[in-house]
Amino acid sequence: MGKIVVLGLGAGDLEQMPLGVYHNLLKSENVFLRTKEHPVVKELEEQGFTYSSFDHIYENNEQFSDVYQEITSQLLEKAKKMDIVYAVPGHPFVAESTVQLLLQQSKDHQITVEVLGGQSFLDNLFQAVQIDPIEGCQIVDGTALKRAELQVRHHIVICQVYDAFVASEVKLTLMELLPDDYPVTIVTAAGSSHEKLLTVPLYELDHATTLNNLTAVYVPPVKDEEILYRDFDKLREVIAELRGPNGCPWDIKQTHQSLKKYLLEEAYEVLDAIDEENDEHLAEELGDVLLQVMLHAQIGEDDGMFTVDDVISAITEKMIRRHPHVFEAGNLNNEDEVIQQWDEIKKQEKLDNGQEEASILAGVPKSMPALYRAAKLQKKAAKVGFDWMDVAPIWMKVQEEIAEFMTETKQNNMERANKEFGDVLFAFVNLARFYKIDPELALQSTNEKFYNRFLYIEKKLQERGLTFEDVDLDYLDQIWEEAKKM
Repeated sequence: MGKIVVLGLGAGDLEQMPLGVYHNLLKSENVFLRTKEHPVVKELEEQGFTYSSFDHIYENNEQFSDVYQEITSQLLEKAKKMDIVYAVPGHPFVAESTVQLLLQQSKDHQITVEVLGGQSFLDNLFQAVQIDPIEGCQIVDGTALKRAELQVRHHIVICQVYDAFVASEVKLTLMELLPDDYPVTIVTAAGSSHEKLLTVPLYELDHATTLNNLTAVYVPPVKDEEILYRDFDKLREVIAELRGPNGCPWDIKQTHQSLKKYLLEEAYEVLDAIDEENDEHLAEELGDVLLQVMLHAQIGEDDGMFTVDDVISAITEKMIRRHPHVFEAGNLNNEDEVIQQWDEIKKQEKLDNGQEEASILAGVPKSMPALYRAAKLQKKAAKVGFDWMDVAPIWMKVQEEIAEFMTETKQNNMERANKEFGDVLFAFVNLARFYKIDPELALQSTNEKFYNRFLYIEKKLQERGLTFEDVDLDYLDQIWEEAKKM
C-alpha cells in the first residue's frame, strides 16, 4: 500500500510552524503543495526546500469542487508509485476539502493517509478579532455559503474568501440577512507578521484589495433587535411571549376555534392584495396569514400537542413525498401528469394509513365557499367518469333548472324556490367548469366591477350636488352606462 503524509503549513510565518512539521518538510523528497501561495514557502525555499504544487489545476477548472477532486485523484495515483508528503495551508482538518476527499477515497485505492497536523488559523483569528467562540461561533466555507445555514446571532467566520468573485458571492448572501452597511472585518494572514485587519461596510466587501488565500471574513453577531425582525426564530419568540404569562390578554385567551374566522379573513385579504398587484401589500398580508399559523402552532405547543417544528416537518416531508419527479428519479411531461401523480400518491397515503375514504367526494371541506365547493365536488365526480362529454346537455340542464326555479317562484313556494335556485347555481358551476372558468373568481370579478361602477355613480351624484333620493332609476341608469364606458 502507498502512503500519503499530510502536513499543515500553518497560518502564517515560519516561526509559527511546529518543529516536527518543519523537519518533515525539509527532509522529505516527494513533497506536493496544494498551493505555493503561502508566506512560509518562500522562506523554506531559501533553506533548500523543493516541492511540486497544484496551482496550475486552479487555472484549468472553474469550480472549486472540480479543483479539489482533481488534486485528490492525482495524489492517489502518485501514492501508488511512491510515498509522498502533501502540505496544505493552515491545519489539514480546517477548511481543507482535499484532505477529506483523500480520507474518503484512499481505502478504495489501497492508500494509507496519515495526518500529522499543523497550526490552524482559527486561534490567531479569534485573537485578532478578540472574540470568545464559546459564545457561539460558526465557521463556514465562503465558496459554498448557504443562507439557510447562517445564524446571525452567532460569531461567523467565513474562510476561503480567496478573491473578489468569492467575496461578491459572500456579500450577496449576507445581504439577504443583514443591512447593506453592516460592519464586517476582513482578516488576512492572522497571527503572522503580514496580518491585516480591515473593517468595512458589507456592501464594500468585494472591493477590498487584501483578498487572497489567507483571507477570512469575520461577521460579528447581530445585537440590534430590528435586524432580527427578519429572523424566523425571532418571530417564534415574539409569539411565545405574546402567549406567555406576562403576554397580551387577547392572545392568551385565543383558541383554535376562536381564531378560525381570522384565518379566513386574512386569506381573503391576501387575495385582494394579489388582485391589486401590489407586492408590498401582498408581503404584509402574507405576514398576517403567517401570524395565524404561528398562533395556532403556539397554542398547539402550549397544549403539549405539536409545535411549529412539527408543522414545518410535516409539510416539508409531504412536498418531497408528493414530488418524486423532482426529488427522485423520474420525469413528468406536463401539468396534467403532475396532478394525476399527486392524486395517486394521496390515495396511496390514505391506504397506507388505513384511512380509505368512504366516498370519492370526501376531503372537500364543508366550510369552503359554496361556489368553490360545488366546483370541487363536480371535479372529483368527473374523475371517475360522472360527467358530460360535451357542453350541449349542460346547457339543457341549466335551462331545465331555470325553468323549475321560475315555476316555484310563480307558485310563491319560496322554500322550494330556494332549493331550485341552488340547483341553478350548481348547473352554472358545471357550465363554468366545462369552459375552464373558475366560478368563484368570475363572480369576484363581477362584484368588483359592480363596486367600481357604483362608486362612479356616487361620485357623479356628489359632483352634481345630488343624492339618491333626488333622482329616479332612469337617471341612475344613464350614469351607469357612462361608468360602463370607463
